[in-house]
Amino acid sequence: MPPPPGRFITFEGIDGAGKSTHLPALAQRLGRDGAAVLQTREPGGTPLGEAVRDWVLHRPMDALTEALLVFAARREHLRGVIEPALSRGETVVCDRFTDASFAYQGAGRGLALDHLAALESWVQQGLQPDLTFWFDLDPAQAARRRAAARDADRFEREEVEFFERVRAGYAARAAAAPRRFVRIDSAVEPSSVAAQLESALQARGW
Repeated sequence: MPPPPGRFITFEGIDGAGKSTHLPALAQRLGRDGAAVLQTREPGGTPLGEAVRDWVLHRPMDALTEALLVFAARREHLRGVIEPALSRGETVVCDRFTDASFAYQGAGRGLALDHLAALESWVQQGLQPDLTFWFDLDPAQAARRRAAARDADRFEREEVEFFERVRAGYAARAAAAPRRFVRIDSAVEPSSVAAQLESALQARGW
């Protein structure tokens, strides 16, 4: 008998919203409940994806080049990592996925959304996350967090207005897929963020 289908969970949000802090804890929580959990990220997750990550975060490039590189890495990630794990019945928890492309390259950089939708369809062949946690935070507050935490990469050096557009892009994606998205208020204390995540999992019987 084949294994039951796996679950695909993604974490999204602007830089500094706190998703990377909470993702490992959620993966551990799911693992304690007996699920085989694969934790991964985008861009990244494969040797090619990690190389693309370095290029995209640190090298200047055209917005369309940026999007094409990210989707190329995503295809490799899907075929080599995500889809095999799901077919084994594992839970995949991924730091960013295609919603980030619509938010950053679409709303942020101004690429046509229909072009991104064509890439999404071509690369993913209909596969979408089962659950997406959107860590929502005011861009000015996120900027203060980033400044206190680390040196900025090419995206993190963008002005607050850029992140306001990205946030609006996430809001549009959430409105278009309300059953998949769960908005997380990440302006609150970490314990309250964790409680929101747990509540969402329990609501799904996970």
